[in-house]
Amino acid sequence: MLRLVVLISGGGSNLRALLDAAEHPDFPARVVAIGADLPADGLAHGEEYGIPTFVVPFGAFESREAWGEELLDQVRQWDADVVILSGFMRLLPPAFVEALSPNLLNTHPAYLPEFPGAHGVRDALAAGVSETGASVIVVDAGVDTGPIVAQERVPVLPDDTEARLHDRIKLVERELLVQVVLGIANHRIDLKDLT
Repeated sequence: MLRLVVLISGGGSNLRALLDAAEHPDFPARVVAIGADLPADGLAHGEEYGIPTFVVPFGAFESREAWGEELLDQVRQWDADVVILSGFMRLLPPAFVEALSPNLLNTHPAYLPEFPGAHGVRDALAAGVSETGASVIVVDAGVDTGPIVAQERVPVLPDDTEARLHDRIKLVERELLVQVVLGIANHRIDLKDLT
């Protein structure tokens, strides 16, 4: 059984998709803990599903490195096979990434390497492209520059707003994440081969 720790900063919609998938007895992965960098709404999923949660508030530390050390200590307590950043909106210090990669994944609302960074959906609309996408990547030292594990295109419709497009991307992102976790658990995806 693949053990997952999921880190969030918001509502945790991708986390919810994983939790729903794991409800099926034959799904070969379980979320063993949920962490956040602030009191995120998505932590309520942990309460609903009986999964432990933890918060390591960024502002409580003197440096990004000190915060990263504490976050890593919290994550390591759960003996996770894979750590997933799911809407986690904080840059991780290099030592955290080095300690967990390649078993550290991130979801991104664009077809990388197109539109990296915090505003991928807005940037796609501003560029006037006809399609964007969703990606699951291995986290590396850059911003959305790690090896791509899976991705799928999403069309941009003429009347799309940022919110409408993002909602459609999230649907694809959730399914991609579940399929990637399934692939890792079933040994169809070897993260070490990607790095």
